[in-house]
Amino acid sequence: MKFEEKRKYQEESEVLVQVGSWHEIVLHNDEVNTFDWVITSLIEVCEHSPEQAEQCAVITHYKGKCSVKSGAYEELEPKCSSLLHRGLSAEIV
Repeated sequence: MKFEEKRKYQEESEVLVQVGSWHEIVLHNDEVNTFDWVITSLIEVCEHSPEQAEQCAVITHYKGKCSVKSGAYEELEPKCSSLLHRGLSAEIV
């Protein structure tokens, strides 16, 4: 009987490490703002395409909330403030 040598191989892989913490602006549904106003606000403030803004508005309407932008807190804070000044209900989480 012949002894077979078994070798173990360890695979190397790169891991993307996040520096700092990642946050999201969450838009909440309300009974005040129109779809058109929400869509316009997301296009102007969050730099959404018209299609993306419409999808976020629909998700917010039916599910009660939707994450509309993600990134570093420092990047999101002025955008969230702008949404709030427009009368939308939003928070950074």
